[in-house]
Amino acid sequence: MKKVILLSALFIATLGASAQKWSVDKSHSNVGFTVTHLLLSEVDGTFNDIDASFTSEKEDFSDAAFSFTAQVTSVDTRIERRDNHLRSADFFEVEKYATMAFKSTSLKHIGGEKYVMTGSITLKGVSKPITLDVTLKGPVVNQRSKKQMVGIKATGILDRFDFNVGSESGTTVGREIIIHANGEFSKE
Repeated sequence: MKKVILLSALFIATLGASAQKWSVDKSHSNVGFTVTHLLLSEVDGTFNDIDASFTSEKEDFSDAAFSFTAQVTSVDTRIERRDNHLRSADFFEVEKYATMAFKSTSLKHIGGEKYVMTGSITLKGVSKPITLDVTLKGPVVNQRSKKQMVGIKATGILDRFDFNVGSESGTTVGREIIIHANGEFSKE
């Protein structure tokens, strides 16, 4: 019995050891959003303090497990007054909820460079499922670092009301928020 348990533990450890970790290159990556203002125009913003990584055993990345965090205090719409308002209790309430997070649950290859990723996004202490359209390019070998790299672009839509972000009354800020992320990842 002890041999079976030991062999099982070794087998599981071997499986975990073969997973490759990929880390984001923050200087070549960004996470942003677009929201409609007054039903007329779109306003863009970014989160300047982000981190992301994924693991995968398969070469086609079909088993990839992604995680992402953004410090919500780093929200940047290029207008300081608006950024401070977004950080307030009216919107993100950063004093209480400083981080936004995403964890994937699946990545499905559609064809070519196209994938669909599902996962859970957590904002203001609320977690909800989200589906992202993904374009995955690579891998290629970086000539300087000699590391394998991939590029990932992800887009999706969330309903800010689901996360208690902003007021539900009025039409100043649109309900749907378009999320867009671009990242370069290096194999460790």
